[in-house]
Amino acid sequence: MKKYLLSIFSLILPLLSIAQDSAEIGIDQKIDKAFGNATGWFVDLIFYQINFGGGVKIFWVLFPLILGALYFTFYFNFINFRGFFTSVNIVRGKYDHLDGADDKSVQDLSVAGDSTPGGDSIETIKVENHEGEVSHFQALTAALSATVGLGNIAGVAIAVSIGGAGATFWMIIAGFLGMASKFVECTLGVKYRDIESDGTVYGGPMYYLTKGLKSKGLGGLGRVLAVLFAIFVIGGSFGGGNMFQVNQAFQLVENITGGEQSFLHGYGWAFGLVMAILVGIVIIGGIKKIAKVTDKIVPFMVAIYVAASLFVIISKSDMVGSAFLAIWDGAFSPEGIAGGVVGVLVQGFRRAAFSNEAGIGSASIAHSAVKTKYAASEGLVALLEPFIDTVVVCTMTALVLIITGFVDPSNPPGSDAQAILLTSSAFESSISWFPYVLTIAVVLFAFSSMISWSYYGYQGWSYLFGRTKKAEYTYKVIFCVFVVVGAAASLGSVIGFSDAMVFAMMVPNMIGLVLLAPKVKEELTKYMSAIKAKKE
Repeated sequence: MKKYLLSIFSLILPLLSIAQDSAEIGIDQKIDKAFGNATGWFVDLIFYQINFGGGVKIFWVLFPLILGALYFTFYFNFINFRGFFTSVNIVRGKYDHLDGADDKSVQDLSVAGDSTPGGDSIETIKVENHEGEVSHFQALTAALSATVGLGNIAGVAIAVSIGGAGATFWMIIAGFLGMASKFVECTLGVKYRDIESDGTVYGGPMYYLTKGLKSKGLGGLGRVLAVLFAIFVIGGSFGGGNMFQVNQAFQLVENITGGEQSFLHGYGWAFGLVMAILVGIVIIGGIKKIAKVTDKIVPFMVAIYVAASLFVIISKSDMVGSAFLAIWDGAFSPEGIAGGVVGVLVQGFRRAAFSNEAGIGSASIAHSAVKTKYAASEGLVALLEPFIDTVVVCTMTALVLIITGFVDPSNPPGSDAQAILLTSSAFESSISWFPYVLTIAVVLFAFSSMISWSYYGYQGWSYLFGRTKKAEYTYKVIFCVFVVVGAAASLGSVIGFSDAMVFAMMVPNMIGLVLLAPKVKEELTKYMSAIKAKKE
C-alpha cells in the first residue's frame, strides 16, 4: 500500500508545478491543441452527424444503439418489461437458494473457461469453490455508479433545453429499450468470464467477444474486436471516466465557494490530489473494495436526489398535471423546436443513450464479477440499470426543470458546467440550500464514477498486458495521475477524444451482442426453468 501511494506521489509531484505554470503560460492549451489536431479525425468519425435537413442532425452512433435495443426487445419477447419484477426479486435475494451448493439443477454446469467438444467456452461458473466476487446488489451499484452521475444532471438540462419538455418522453422510451441491451451484454459478461484460482474475476466484452465468437467459428474476428474494445475502454477510463468527472466536480465546488474569489481558485491540482488519494485507496482493493463503497454511496446519492426532486414536485403539485401535458404535447407536436418531432426525439434518445450506456458494453465488466451460477440472473439484474438511471433519475431532473420553469429552448446551456448550474438553480427555487447538497452529490457522483471506470479500464489493460501485479499497479498509478491532471487543466480535446473512445466501444460490442443473442436466449431459458422447478 505504501509503495503504491509513493508511486502515485512520485509521478504527481512533478505535475503540480507544471499544472500551476500552465495557468500562466498556457502549456495545457498548447498540448491540448496539438492533441486535438492529431486525433480530431477519430473524434469527428465517432461523433459524425447525419444531416436529415430541417435543422435535424443525428449522431450515427445512436442508430446501432437504439436499433439494437429495439431488436433485443422483440427478440427476447419484451424481457425489459416482463422480467422487471423477477429482476427486483433477484436483487432482494428471493432466488439466492438457486446458487446453493446442493442445487441439483445446476450440476450439469462446467468450470469457467473449459470448453465443450465444439469449442464453446461454457458458462461461468465455478472454480475451486469460487463463483464470483460480489453480490447481485453490489454488482448493480458498481455499474450504476459509472452511469448515474453528471449526465443525469447536466445532460438532461441540455436535452430539455434544446428539445423542450417533449424530449423527456423519448428519453423514457429509450431508457426502457436500453434495458434489453443491458440484459444481453451482462448475461454474456457472466457466461464467458474467467475466474482465477484465487477467485479474481476477469470479464466483459473482451472475453465474450473472444470466447463466444470462437464458438461460432469466428475466432479471428472475435480477437480483433476484443483488442479494439480493450483499447477503447482504457482510453475511455482515463478521460470520460476520470478527467471529465473530476474537472466538472471541481468547477462546481469552485463556483459554490465563490467562483474566482474562491479559496480554491487556481488550486485545481490540490482538489485533484485529494481525489486521487481517495480514489487510489479504494481501487487498490479491486472490485470487492469498489463494490463495498458503491453499495453505500449509490443508494444514498440516488435517494437524496430523488427525495429532493419529489420535494420540488410535491411543493408545486398544482403544476404537475401541466408538466406531464407539456411532455406529451412536446413529444408529438412541439413548437419552436428545431426539427420538430424528429428533433425532440433525437434529443431524448441521445440523452438516454449517452447516460445509461446500454449497448456500450462497459457495465458487463462490473456485472461479470457477481456471485452466481446462472448467467441470465445477472442479466436480469442489469436491466434495472437503465430504469433507475434514465426512467427514474433523468425523468426526475426533467420534471424539476419543467415545473420550475427553467426550460428555455431559445437559450440552452452551452456547456455541462452551465447545465449543472441551471439544474442547481431549478432546485434552489424551491430548496434554497440545495445547491450545497447538489455540489456534494456531484462530487460523490464523480468519485463513484471514477472508481468504477478504473475497474473497467483495468480489465481492458489486463486483457492486453497480462494479469500481473506490475501491470495492475502501473495502470492504477497512471489512472490516479490523470485525476490530478483532469482537475488542474482543461484538456477539452483530450476529454473529447476519450468520450469518442467510450462510444467507439459500441462498435465491437454491438457486433458481438447480435451474433451471440441466441446464447443469451439459452441462458434465459435455463434460469427461468430453474426458478419454475424450485416453485413446484
